[in-house]
Amino acid sequence: KNKNVISIDTYVEKIHFPNFNKPDLLIKKIIRSSISDLICKGVIPKYYFISGSGNKKSFSSKNLKKIINSLKSEQKKFSIKLSGGDTVFSKINSFTVVSLGFSDKIIKRNNAKINDDIYITGELGDSYLGLRYLQKKKFNRNIHERYFKKKFYLPKINLKFSKYLSKLANTSIDISDGLLIDLNKMINTQKISSEIYYDKIPISSKLKIFLRENSLKKSKFIFNGDDYQILFTSNKSNRDKIDKISRITKTKISRIGKILSKKNSSLGY
Repeated sequence: KNKNVISIDTYVEKIHFPNFNKPDLLIKKIIRSSISDLICKGVIPKYYFISGSGNKKSFSSKNLKKIINSLKSEQKKFSIKLSGGDTVFSKINSFTVVSLGFSDKIIKRNNAKINDDIYITGELGDSYLGLRYLQKKKFNRNIHERYFKKKFYLPKINLKFSKYLSKLANTSIDISDGLLIDLNKMINTQKISSEIYYDKIPISSKLKIFLRENSLKKSKFIFNGDDYQILFTSNKSNRDKIDKISRITKTKISRIGKILSKKNSSLGY
């Protein structure tokens, strides 16, 4: 009777994560990244399956204990249950996660309406800077390095807000590949375009300080992905409702643009 909603993702070392030095944090990122696919569609995840490939070093007893403890922690935090999986010997570390939920309604891609507002939850850019730190990138001033690394490993997943999303959003996606790339995916089969207000794209106070101290532009950091925030469009009549739900769920929600009828998208300043 309930319709199944299923997401599958694979994460490969050197492509989706730099190394296996923090298996306890990495596994949390992988689980959150996977369930984000359901949450951004207004679906609450219930079960997950996980398979991993690695060697004796990556799957040592010490690392396996860390992974198991992290899985238990994420299961409790998001009320999900581990339902199966597999392990395979490989020279390359990788994980595949299947997330499963149930819903009679799902927010589809390519269902935006002309004149819709474009919204995003949370803030962008922290995760990418964390990745740059993990890749040993040196800046003129290395500020809040631990904070940014943590944001890479532990993206904030907006589960509470997701419960209201289906009543507000015409279309939605999560930010995994980058704001502009994922925005295009969200509307790319429609004969519409978008206008994004650059100054309205939210960043954290710590990123603002970092950019100021290093004389860098936020454009270098906010379009690179790994944020796992919800990007969605909604009718203008829902503005007050969205503001109210933002307060109720304690979720930062920013209106960053609008859907247009013309063919060419633009980035406004």
